[in-house]
Amino acid sequence: MRRVSLALICGSLLVLTACGGGAGNNTGGEGPPPAPMGVTAAAGSATTVHVMWNAVSGDVKVAGYEVYRGATRVERVPGDEHMLDVTRLTPSTAYVFTVRALDADGNPGPPSEPVRATTPIEVAADRTPPTRPGRPHGRAVASRAAQLDWSASTDARGVVSYDIYQGGSKIHSVGGGQTATVVTGLRPGTAYTFTVRARDAADNLSPASAAVRLTTAPGADDGHGTAPTEFRVSCHRADGAYYLDLSWLPPRTDGVITEYRIDLDGRQATSLVWGGTPPSGRATYSFYVGRDTGVAYRVRIRAKLPDGTWGGFSAERTVTTGSAEGGDAGTRK
Repeated sequence: MRRVSLALICGSLLVLTACGGGAGNNTGGEGPPPAPMGVTAAAGSATTVHVMWNAVSGDVKVAGYEVYRGATRVERVPGDEHMLDVTRLTPSTAYVFTVRALDADGNPGPPSEPVRATTPIEVAADRTPPTRPGRPHGRAVASRAAQLDWSASTDARGVVSYDIYQGGSKIHSVGGGQTATVVTGLRPGTAYTFTVRARDAADNLSPASAAVRLTTAPGADDGHGTAPTEFRVSCHRADGAYYLDLSWLPPRTDGVITEYRIDLDGRQATSLVWGGTPPSGRATYSFYVGRDTGVAYRVRIRAKLPDGTWGGFSAERTVTTGSAEGGDAGTRK
């Protein structure tokens, strides 16, 4: 049967897509950078909020980012940083944050979608820090990521957040109910030392956890640990045309996965960018592949990680249009 041209495989039942490249990126090499995606904000204490966003990638070089609290610019950070602790806030107050990327000439792009965070109530006369996080453990996830976990700290009035340090520098923060994180953007074949500290609403910091030492794998690899999992593909027919139905679990990261690349037969077919809030659990997506019956496709998917790098490919599935089973016909690693 005639195979459908990859150039024609564009379509979306759920989100905006683009063919053959990173949707949502500036592709002309001119003009301001696009709006940052995957922006999140979470209270770190009664007077701080931790803001994170995904690295902007594309033809426009990003020289920095500006973080806004409402209409007020809070701070500018370099282009290789994708987080900021906004301090000196008022307890028990709701805030709105946006982020803008700056090009090499300092021209700002459009603002991100706004995100909201509310600081907790201030605890009076609390000078007792949380207990030290216990039993920290870590492992390298291929060459560019590491997974860390620890046991929860205790505090008389509750732990609001955990700060993750690389050497002496704070690199990340997660909510007080979270005891694991995935750090991306690491260098291959490099030794790292991580520690964790707990923070309460009064901004008291616990002693640092025991150090976690690990070394990332050398050289490039398939990034298996950062690949989508439980990837499934089936096929359905509507109005005489065939559509591939994909579902998967996003890779584990603390940031938000907003972009995916979908390959057919080992070549990029389309990019998928979530137009709204991406699902935190199983994601689904369908797209048109043509009208011919009996055409077999090998399908795989990978995610763009919050640090702007691509994660590993999922397992590869094979599906045939018009097949009796209408589902996965095989798996290739």
